[in-house]
Amino acid sequence: MAQKAAVDPTKMGVGRAIAVLTSGGDAQGMNAAVRATVRVGIYTGAKVYFVHEGYQGLVDGGDHICPATWESVSMMLQLGGTVIGSARCQDFRTKEGRTKAAMNLVKLGITNLCVIGGDGSLTGANQFRTEWSELLGDLVKAGKITQKEAVSSAHLNIVGMVGSIDNDFCGTDMTIGTDSALHRIIEIVDAITTTAQSHQRTFILEVMGRHCGYLALVTALACGADWVFIPEMPPDEGWEDHLCRRLIEQRGRGSRLNIIIVAEGAMDLKGKPITCEDIKKLVSERLKMDTRTTVLGHVQRGGTPSAFDRILASRMGVEAVMALLEATPDTPACVVSLSGNMAVRLPLMECVQVTKDVTRAMSEGRYEDAIKLRGKSFENNWNTYKMLSHVHIPQTKSSVNIAILNVGAPCAGMNAAVRSAVRTGVLQGQQMLAVHDGFDGLAHGMIEPIDWAGVAGWTGKGGSLLGTKRSLPREVMEEISLNITKFNIHGLVIIGGFEAFAGGLEMVQAREKYEELCIPIVVVPATVSNNVPGSDFSIGADTALNTITMVRVTHNTQLFLPVHLPLHPAQTCDRIKQSAAGTKRRVFIVETMGGYCGYLATMAGLAAGADAAYIYEEPFGIHELEVNVDHLVEKMKTTVKRGLILRNEKCNVNYTTDFIFSLYSEEGKGVFDCRKNVLGHMQQGGTPSPFDRNFGTKMGIKAVMWLSDKLKECYRHGRIFANSQDSACVLGMRKRSLVFQPLAELKDQTDFEHRIPKTQWWMAMRPIMKILAKYKINLDTSKHAALEHLIKKRGLIPE
Repeated sequence: MAQKAAVDPTKMGVGRAIAVLTSGGDAQGMNAAVRATVRVGIYTGAKVYFVHEGYQGLVDGGDHICPATWESVSMMLQLGGTVIGSARCQDFRTKEGRTKAAMNLVKLGITNLCVIGGDGSLTGANQFRTEWSELLGDLVKAGKITQKEAVSSAHLNIVGMVGSIDNDFCGTDMTIGTDSALHRIIEIVDAITTTAQSHQRTFILEVMGRHCGYLALVTALACGADWVFIPEMPPDEGWEDHLCRRLIEQRGRGSRLNIIIVAEGAMDLKGKPITCEDIKKLVSERLKMDTRTTVLGHVQRGGTPSAFDRILASRMGVEAVMALLEATPDTPACVVSLSGNMAVRLPLMECVQVTKDVTRAMSEGRYEDAIKLRGKSFENNWNTYKMLSHVHIPQTKSSVNIAILNVGAPCAGMNAAVRSAVRTGVLQGQQMLAVHDGFDGLAHGMIEPIDWAGVAGWTGKGGSLLGTKRSLPREVMEEISLNITKFNIHGLVIIGGFEAFAGGLEMVQAREKYEELCIPIVVVPATVSNNVPGSDFSIGADTALNTITMVRVTHNTQLFLPVHLPLHPAQTCDRIKQSAAGTKRRVFIVETMGGYCGYLATMAGLAAGADAAYIYEEPFGIHELEVNVDHLVEKMKTTVKRGLILRNEKCNVNYTTDFIFSLYSEEGKGVFDCRKNVLGHMQQGGTPSPFDRNFGTKMGIKAVMWLSDKLKECYRHGRIFANSQDSACVLGMRKRSLVFQPLAELKDQTDFEHRIPKTQWWMAMRPIMKILAKYKINLDTSKHAALEHLIKKRGLIPE
């Protein structure tokens, strides 16, 4: 992060004008990006304009370029597609068309352009910026603008946000729309899986991705597919025999179905397309298997954006406005993107160059380079797929036994982590042991071997199939140590929430008394609360966030949910949305889980457009409650006649959900009425989101690979002995990478009374949430994302 002198953020945009447009193919989350750009632009004092119908609107001008207001972007957050329209524009490809566009911007005093689209749209924006001075000169000569107008609009600043469901733009881990597209795909894959199992069928699914295999690759990981075809890595010669052999082997291991994922741009080494029908013909004729094909098509672009895409787009929108207003004539056009958990700014044309280099590498047959150029995230996904799919189970097994247990409350994604951990261990030749019911099961000998087939189909299942409990090991440490000896356990994978962290720490502290506990231990964070020290993200939090976000309430919603209805989260949201008709001036108060951790309430507030989110980490009193009520009273005077308040379950012992509901009901009497809902344990249920399946899979592999290395380090005098601090770690996501941190070191960074880390990265998101809700607060501008260079970082660009 770059440090600079703080300025008043509410004055940064005074006298400036920003235009925002969406171009190219639509993607879910574009509206969230537009909303954030408009609202943060207005917050800084700038004038903000919509450009309708993309570059065509820029060329046509007139009503296509119109002022945006705060209220005009209300209710956009949860809509798919792009409300301001997108169009392929031939006119903008000509200099004449770009000259018209320049005149339209100059006449409105717009010198800052925010473009949301793919690489073609962003390349066009950069060309527009490069030609800007020349275009102004032509317009002055033609008498269409004055010299004064040309001087006042001398420089055009461009910032891009990548909206593309294919995730085909190099430099960003995730483009806006990708996660939502994965949600659509996985919903369909899960539905197909049930029918495929019933009839022992092979299903071949084609997903979008003409030049990029990201959707196909992550779908394959998320559903445990038998094979994936992607354009970046065509299959080897003789792949037909290999595929048939793989399918037969899977059936031989007891699988009742086979899933094959095909990117629409898949091809063989000779450049010949590989289609669903080609594969169907091969499998049905050679193996006589009952085979079906499904081409998903544009359903992948549709639907409501996921929580991840809403948050990503909102964060990018804020960063885009800051980048525009901080730009100088010497600043290159940049794209704001996501790297790990961090917002970054990258030179736009460097990203476009690397994206083009991927295509060139593929056309020249340099497929390994193409994978690397796609970025670390893509490369990791490919390596994960190869490890779990290209199966060569060792005939000889080592004498190493690794036990896996789930600890704490269940959450979606736990089973994906267990599955990948078990299969990685099996591939290493290790004996994997399943421990049922957490530390209790470890103490009472509820331990049994688990093999490759034992975890088949676990990736998409919610909850904990191993069984989990919240109990800690302190009281049963002696029994645990005896069972570690009895079952000859050499390493331990603990997948769970804060109890997993605390229990692992107790085991480390007990090493002095029980030598049997001197084995490598790794804790994998998995909890909806996202409160495990040592990790920015926990498995399960994304699924819970989507469950909460989909209860985004609209002006024609009455929030009422009978407690006896045993509903799936999606059905719950449907019932909530259908339960009333057309009521305005209503405020909804929703209680979220999380213990003392306000992650779910804060991020759901950002994703759902909440007016306030009460959390323990940010103390509040009657004054803050009064400010929030007054804010809602003012809001009801506008065209936006609805409100959403989120409350973390343990944010305050006295200001309960019932109290806040009563307070708002009383103070809002005659202005608005209230409804409340306690979402409860539905946040822990449901099938895991694509993010949690993928994240859990990677975490499970990384944990066992680390254990394998540690066991080699700790092998002394014919036995395992691990008592150093770094032999018991939390595996966590920190900013841009997965890291191992000793449990003992994390102890000082932990508030054990409230079961939360002392420092939490997401607290920086709270000012953004409040600004987007129209609160007049200060945004810290002393830190911003530095402009980084992609080409130097990768070092893969051919001379």
